[in-house]
Amino acid sequence: MKFAHITVLALFCLAFVEIGAITFGEDYWKYVWPNTPVPEAFSDLHVADGKTNNLPIRVEELNQYSTLFFQHDLYPGNKIILGNTHSIAKMVGLFTEPIQGVTDSIWLKNKERQSLDDFCKSPVAKGEHKHCVSSLDSMIDHVISHFGTTKIKAISSTFDINQDQYVVEEVKKVGDNAVMCHRLNFEKVVFNCHQVRATTAYVVSLVAPDGTKAKALTVCHHDTRGMNPELLYGALKVSPGTVSVCHFIGNKAAAWVPNYSVDRHCVI
Repeated sequence: MKFAHITVLALFCLAFVEIGAITFGEDYWKYVWPNTPVPEAFSDLHVADGKTNNLPIRVEELNQYSTLFFQHDLYPGNKIILGNTHSIAKMVGLFTEPIQGVTDSIWLKNKERQSLDDFCKSPVAKGEHKHCVSSLDSMIDHVISHFGTTKIKAISSTFDINQDQYVVEEVKKVGDNAVMCHRLNFEKVVFNCHQVRATTAYVVSLVAPDGTKAKALTVCHHDTRGMNPELLYGALKVSPGTVSVCHFIGNKAAAWVPNYSVDRHCVI
Protein backbone atom coordinates (compact mmCIF):
# COMPACT_ATOMS: atom_id res chain seq x y z
CA MET A 1 0.00 0.00 0.00
CA LYS A 2 2.86 2.37 0.77
CA PHE A 3 4.43 1.99 -2.65
CA ALA A 4 1.06 2.37 -4.38
CA HIS A 5 0.40 5.52 -2.35
CA ILE A 6 3.70 7.05 -3.44
CA THR A 7 2.93 6.36 -7.09
CA VAL A 8 -0.52 7.91 -6.73
CA LEU A 9 1.07 10.91 -4.98
CA ALA A 10 3.47 11.36 -7.89
CA LEU A 11 0.53 11.34 -10.31
CA PHE A 12 -1.43 13.71 -8.04
CA CYS A 13 1.48 16.14 -8.10
CA LEU A 14 1.33 16.16 -11.87
CA ALA A 15 -2.16 17.62 -11.71
CA PHE A 16 -0.60 20.86 -10.52
CA VAL A 17 1.56 21.23 -13.58
CA GLU A 18 0.50 24.11 -15.85
CA ILE A 19 -2.71 23.49 -17.76
CA GLY A 20 -2.22 21.91 -21.15
CA ALA A 21 0.97 20.06 -20.23
CA ILE A 22 1.27 16.46 -21.46
CA THR A 23 1.90 14.12 -18.56
CA PHE A 24 2.95 11.01 -20.43
CA GLY A 25 6.20 9.60 -21.69
CA GLU A 26 9.08 12.01 -22.06
CA ASP A 27 7.16 14.92 -20.53
CA TYR A 28 6.38 12.81 -17.49
CA TRP A 29 10.07 11.93 -17.25
CA LYS A 30 11.07 15.61 -17.47
CA TYR A 31 8.68 16.48 -14.67
CA VAL A 32 9.97 13.78 -12.34
CA TRP A 33 13.66 14.20 -13.26
CA PRO A 34 13.91 17.66 -14.90
CA ASN A 35 17.70 17.74 -15.07
CA THR A 36 18.21 14.20 -16.38
CA PRO A 37 17.80 13.24 -20.06
CA VAL A 38 15.98 10.05 -20.99
CA PRO A 39 18.63 7.32 -21.49
CA GLU A 40 19.22 6.26 -25.07
CA ALA A 41 18.43 2.70 -23.93
CA PHE A 42 14.77 3.72 -23.59
CA SER A 43 14.48 5.51 -26.95
CA ASP A 44 12.24 2.78 -28.37
CA LEU A 45 9.60 3.63 -25.75
CA HIS A 46 9.00 6.94 -27.55
CA VAL A 47 7.16 4.90 -30.16
CA ALA A 48 3.42 5.03 -29.63
CA ASP A 49 1.83 2.02 -27.99
CA GLY A 50 0.78 -0.69 -30.41
CA LYS A 51 3.26 0.19 -33.13
CA THR A 52 6.04 -2.15 -34.17
CA ASN A 53 9.73 -1.62 -34.57
CA ASN A 54 12.68 -3.60 -35.86
CA LEU A 55 13.99 -6.28 -33.55
CA PRO A 56 16.24 -4.45 -31.07
CA ILE A 57 19.01 -7.03 -30.73
CA ARG A 58 20.80 -7.35 -34.04
CA VAL A 59 23.40 -9.94 -34.97
CA GLU A 60 26.25 -7.47 -34.55
CA GLU A 61 25.02 -6.61 -31.05
CA LEU A 62 24.61 -10.15 -29.71
CA ASN A 63 28.07 -10.22 -28.14
CA GLN A 64 27.05 -7.40 -25.81
CA TYR A 65 24.59 -9.78 -24.20
CA SER A 66 26.35 -13.12 -24.49
CA THR A 67 29.45 -12.58 -22.35
CA LEU A 68 29.71 -14.38 -19.02
CA PHE A 69 32.67 -14.10 -16.66
CA PHE A 70 33.66 -14.36 -13.00
CA GLN A 71 33.54 -11.44 -10.58
CA HIS A 72 37.30 -11.66 -10.06
CA ASP A 73 37.74 -10.87 -13.77
CA LEU A 74 36.67 -7.28 -13.10
CA TYR A 75 40.01 -5.58 -12.54
CA PRO A 76 41.93 -2.86 -14.46
CA GLY A 77 44.15 -4.26 -17.18
CA ASN A 78 42.20 -7.46 -17.74
CA LYS A 79 41.39 -8.29 -21.36
CA ILE A 80 37.82 -9.25 -22.20
CA ILE A 81 36.54 -10.57 -25.51
CA LEU A 82 32.79 -10.18 -25.97
CA GLY A 83 30.68 -13.17 -26.85
CA ASN A 84 32.11 -16.14 -24.96
CA THR A 85 28.70 -17.80 -24.51
CA HIS A 86 28.44 -19.04 -28.06
CA SER A 87 25.45 -21.23 -27.26
CA ILE A 88 23.31 -18.11 -26.75
CA ALA A 89 24.39 -16.62 -30.06
CA LYS A 90 23.74 -19.88 -31.88
CA MET A 91 20.37 -20.23 -30.20
CA VAL A 92 19.26 -16.77 -31.32
CA GLY A 93 20.74 -17.15 -34.80
CA LEU A 94 18.81 -20.36 -35.48
CA PHE A 95 15.44 -18.86 -34.70
CA THR A 96 13.55 -17.19 -37.51
CA GLU A 97 10.88 -15.86 -35.17
CA PRO A 98 11.32 -13.32 -32.36
CA ILE A 99 12.32 -14.75 -28.99
CA GLN A 100 12.57 -13.32 -25.51
CA GLY A 101 15.41 -10.99 -24.53
CA VAL A 102 18.78 -12.68 -24.72
CA THR A 103 19.78 -11.96 -21.14
CA ASP A 104 16.72 -13.83 -19.93
CA SER A 105 18.14 -16.96 -21.57
CA ILE A 106 20.72 -17.16 -18.79
CA TRP A 107 17.90 -17.94 -16.39
CA LEU A 108 15.87 -20.25 -18.61
CA LYS A 109 16.48 -23.98 -18.26
CA ASN A 110 14.85 -24.64 -21.61
CA LYS A 111 15.36 -22.75 -24.83
CA GLU A 112 11.91 -23.02 -26.36
CA ARG A 113 10.48 -20.06 -28.20
CA GLN A 114 7.86 -18.04 -26.37
CA SER A 115 5.28 -15.54 -27.49
CA LEU A 116 5.39 -12.11 -25.89
CA ASP A 117 2.30 -12.82 -23.80
CA ASP A 118 3.65 -16.20 -22.71
CA PHE A 119 6.92 -14.66 -21.59
CA CYS A 120 5.35 -11.79 -19.64
CA LYS A 121 2.89 -14.13 -17.92
CA SER A 122 5.33 -16.98 -17.31
CA PRO A 123 6.54 -17.81 -13.78
CA VAL A 124 9.63 -15.88 -12.72
CA ALA A 125 12.96 -17.45 -11.87
CA LYS A 126 13.77 -18.15 -8.23
CA GLY A 127 14.32 -14.91 -6.37
CA GLU A 128 13.14 -12.77 -9.32
CA HIS A 129 10.42 -10.14 -9.59
CA LYS A 130 9.48 -9.05 -13.11
CA HIS A 131 7.04 -6.71 -14.81
CA CYS A 132 6.58 -6.04 -18.54
CA VAL A 133 6.08 -2.39 -19.59
CA SER A 134 5.26 -0.98 -23.03
CA SER A 135 5.52 2.76 -22.38
CA LEU A 136 7.91 5.15 -20.68
CA ASP A 137 5.32 6.41 -18.22
CA SER A 138 4.44 2.87 -17.13
CA MET A 139 8.13 2.17 -16.54
CA ILE A 140 8.45 5.34 -14.47
CA ASP A 141 5.46 4.38 -12.35
CA HIS A 142 6.80 0.86 -11.88
CA VAL A 143 10.28 1.82 -10.69
CA ILE A 144 8.99 4.61 -8.43
CA SER A 145 6.54 2.14 -6.91
CA HIS A 146 9.28 -0.47 -6.49
CA PHE A 147 11.77 1.82 -4.75
CA GLY A 148 9.19 3.96 -2.96
CA THR A 149 10.92 7.19 -4.02
CA THR A 150 11.86 9.30 -7.03
CA LYS A 151 15.46 9.42 -5.80
CA ILE A 152 16.59 6.83 -8.31
CA LYS A 153 18.59 6.86 -11.53
CA ALA A 154 18.98 4.71 -14.64
CA ILE A 155 22.44 3.61 -15.81
CA SER A 156 23.05 2.06 -19.23
CA SER A 157 25.84 0.77 -21.49
CA THR A 158 27.49 2.53 -24.43
CA PHE A 159 29.03 -0.29 -26.43
CA ASP A 160 30.39 0.33 -29.94
CA ILE A 161 28.86 -2.38 -32.14
CA ASN A 162 32.06 -2.54 -34.20
CA GLN A 163 34.26 -3.54 -31.24
CA ASP A 164 34.40 -6.88 -29.42
CA GLN A 165 37.82 -6.78 -27.70
CA TYR A 166 38.44 -4.53 -24.71
CA VAL A 167 40.72 -3.90 -21.76
CA VAL A 168 39.17 -3.01 -18.40
CA GLU A 169 40.11 0.53 -17.29
CA GLU A 170 37.96 1.09 -14.21
CA VAL A 171 35.26 -0.68 -12.21
CA LYS A 172 32.67 1.23 -10.17
CA LYS A 173 29.97 -0.35 -8.03
CA VAL A 174 26.59 1.33 -8.55
CA GLY A 175 24.33 -0.68 -6.27
CA ASP A 176 22.94 -3.97 -5.01
CA ASN A 177 19.70 -5.62 -6.17
CA ALA A 178 19.17 -3.16 -9.01
CA VAL A 179 16.03 -3.25 -11.13
CA MET A 180 16.99 -4.11 -14.72
CA CYS A 181 14.78 -2.89 -17.56
CA HIS A 182 15.73 -4.27 -20.96
CA ARG A 183 14.04 -4.39 -24.34
CA LEU A 184 12.68 -7.80 -25.24
CA ASN A 185 13.59 -9.17 -28.65
CA PHE A 186 10.14 -8.81 -30.18
CA GLU A 187 8.95 -6.38 -32.83
CA LYS A 188 6.49 -4.83 -30.38
CA VAL A 189 8.24 -2.43 -28.02
CA VAL A 190 8.13 -4.06 -24.58
CA PHE A 191 10.67 -3.86 -21.78
CA ASN A 192 11.10 -6.46 -19.07
CA CYS A 193 11.77 -4.75 -15.74
CA HIS A 194 12.97 -7.30 -13.23
CA GLN A 195 14.95 -7.61 -10.05
CA VAL A 196 16.92 -10.69 -9.10
CA ARG A 197 18.00 -10.90 -5.48
CA ALA A 198 21.64 -11.25 -4.46
CA THR A 199 23.01 -9.17 -7.32
CA THR A 200 25.49 -6.30 -7.59
CA ALA A 201 25.59 -3.83 -10.48
CA TYR A 202 28.79 -2.21 -11.75
CA VAL A 203 29.78 0.25 -14.45
CA VAL A 204 32.94 -1.04 -16.13
CA SER A 205 34.97 1.39 -18.24
CA LEU A 206 36.50 -0.36 -21.25
CA VAL A 207 38.92 0.63 -23.99
CA ALA A 208 39.37 -1.10 -27.37
CA PRO A 209 42.77 -1.57 -29.10
CA ASP A 210 42.09 1.47 -31.32
CA GLY A 211 41.30 3.65 -28.30
CA THR A 212 37.50 3.43 -28.59
CA LYS A 213 35.91 3.85 -25.16
CA ALA A 214 32.87 1.98 -23.88
CA LYS A 215 30.86 1.93 -20.68
CA ALA A 216 29.56 -1.53 -19.80
CA LEU A 217 26.69 -1.97 -17.41
CA THR A 218 27.51 -5.19 -15.58
CA VAL A 219 25.52 -7.40 -13.22
CA CYS A 220 27.04 -10.04 -10.94
CA HIS A 221 24.73 -12.77 -9.64
CA HIS A 222 25.81 -14.17 -6.27
CA ASP A 223 23.06 -16.79 -6.17
CA THR A 224 23.21 -18.74 -9.45
CA ARG A 225 21.09 -21.73 -8.45
CA GLY A 226 18.38 -20.76 -10.95
CA MET A 227 20.68 -20.23 -13.93
CA ASN A 228 20.74 -22.35 -17.06
CA PRO A 229 23.26 -25.15 -16.34
CA GLU A 230 24.08 -25.74 -20.01
CA LEU A 231 25.00 -22.12 -20.62
CA LEU A 232 27.02 -21.84 -17.42
CA TYR A 233 29.03 -24.94 -18.15
CA GLY A 234 29.52 -24.05 -21.80
CA ALA A 235 30.88 -20.60 -20.96
CA LEU A 236 32.68 -21.04 -17.65
CA LYS A 237 32.78 -24.77 -16.90
CA VAL A 238 30.87 -24.27 -13.63
CA SER A 239 27.56 -25.49 -12.26
CA PRO A 240 24.69 -23.38 -10.89
CA GLY A 241 25.05 -22.37 -7.25
CA THR A 242 28.82 -22.79 -7.04
CA VAL A 243 30.28 -19.33 -7.74
CA SER A 244 29.24 -15.74 -8.52
CA VAL A 245 28.76 -15.13 -12.24
CA CYS A 246 28.71 -11.78 -14.04
CA HIS A 247 27.51 -10.62 -17.44
CA PHE A 248 27.40 -7.41 -19.42
CA ILE A 249 24.12 -5.72 -20.26
CA GLY A 250 23.78 -4.42 -23.83
CA ASN A 251 22.78 -0.98 -25.08
CA LYS A 252 19.04 -1.71 -25.03
CA ALA A 253 18.86 -1.92 -21.24
CA ALA A 254 19.41 0.08 -18.07
CA ALA A 255 19.77 -0.57 -14.35
CA TRP A 256 17.71 1.42 -11.86
CA VAL A 257 19.48 2.13 -8.57
CA PRO A 258 19.04 4.60 -5.66
CA ASN A 259 20.35 8.10 -6.31
CA TYR A 260 21.19 9.66 -2.97
CA SER A 261 22.49 12.87 -4.55
CA VAL A 262 19.00 13.90 -5.65
CA ASP A 263 16.88 15.98 -3.30
CA ARG A 264 13.60 16.53 -5.09
CA HIS A 265 10.22 16.91 -3.40
CA CYS A 266 6.72 17.49 -4.70
CA VAL A 267 5.47 20.73 -3.15
CA ILE A 268 1.72 21.28 -3.23
